[in-house]
Amino acid sequence: MSLPSAAQQALDAFAACPGWEQRARLLMHWGERLELLAERREADRVHGCESQVWLSGERQDDRWHFRASSDARLIRGLLAVLLARVNGLHASELAALDIADWFAQLGLSRQLSPSRASGMNAVVQQMRRLSEAA
Repeated sequence: MSLPSAAQQALDAFAACPGWEQRARLLMHWGERLELLAERREADRVHGCESQVWLSGERQDDRWHFRASSDARLIRGLLAVLLARVNGLHASELAALDIADWFAQLGLSRQLSPSRASGMNAVVQQMRRLSEAA
């Protein structure tokens, strides 16, 4: 399965970072580019995240496009690189995605606390539920 162009950009950018401090700065920068949700509805809230996270998704031409938001800067960055990886996928590709592997490829998995990793998994599970319900 080939990577979406935004995911390849993320991989290239994070691969160029020699250490965690640079990756953390880059993550914050990616979070600033996150497209904001028009509104934060309780129905879009992701449960299972320590930080507050909202997620909405829509299918366009049989491919999924998500938007997400959080008040936490680091979480916004993680959401941005997650969306770079999943936006444009078919539901079957989304179901097969190994999110831990994606964060490992970016060099972020060792710095993901168990609660953040659990939160990102909750976001992916909600993406899968949305895609299966459609």
